Amino acid sequence: MTRYVLSLLLLVGPVALYPSHGAHAEGCAELGAEQQLPMLDNAKLSSRTQLLCNARYAVLYSGLAHEPLWSAEHLDTAMVRAAISTPRRGEFRPDTRIPPDARSELEDYVRSGFDRGHMTPSGDMPDEQTQEETFLLSNIVPQHAVLNRGKWAEIESGVRRMALREGELYVVTGPAFHARTLSAIGTNHVLVPTSTWKAIYDPRRAQTGVYVCHNVARAPGCSHVSVAELTHITGIDPFPALPARMKQTCMTLPFGTTHRRTTTHRRRRTRQSYYRWW
Repeated sequence: MTRYVLSLLLLVGPVALYPSHGAHAEGCAELGAEQQLPMLDNAKLSSRTQLLCNARYAVLYSGLAHEPLWSAEHLDTAMVRAAISTPRRGEFRPDTRIPPDARSELEDYVRSGFDRGHMTPSGDMPDEQTQEETFLLSNIVPQHAVLNRGKWAEIESGVRRMALREGELYVVTGPAFHARTLSAIGTNHVLVPTSTWKAIYDPRRAQTGVYVCHNVARAPGCSHVSVAELTHITGIDPFPALPARMKQTCMTLPFGTTHRRTTTHRRRRTRQSYYRWW
């Protein structure tokens, strides 16, 4: 495992070398809330990014991090019911739509000590073909096994149950890199997130919220934060078409520690507590 000294915003280069996320957004805009995919609130993150449209989810892939910055899906009752009856199977494989010097490979994860953690879960997919697409490494980040197979799996299941209850949800999932010294795995230097997050928009209730979990090897903690806080920390707005007021407070979510707070409360917190979950 190699080490890099860089800040969160140094997932950045001076020029975009690959197609930006806006270039082909019309190809899978229906996967985003109000027909709009997530946006990068910090334009520096757009360097070497590539939008990848799949049948049931879309990914903004970073050629610098060698993993997705976000993965977006639209869940509804019919999709989840079909997913429940679809046998779980699939094989991880590199995404050949990505140039060789930018993509991650299976070998990067071998003996790395990390699971290959899905951002859009295979368990959300309604048939074998769409399930297979989630095993592309463009949808994968290095995740500690205790998180991936524990609380993260519980959150994924909880979101599916929530979609069954509410009728539909828009879900965006991604990694966060909140450290000046970041680890990387493999010869392609796939960055290891300090945490992973999952943003939810419930159209029926007109509410939003975010799960965020520490990506650590022992006793990973999870919490709930607002979309506004997520955007402030990561530079990613998962639901840019929604009004700002809808993103100020986290709705009630199953699992994790509840912190329902507004951005006004957020500003009053100390720097240490503000970054507690990232």
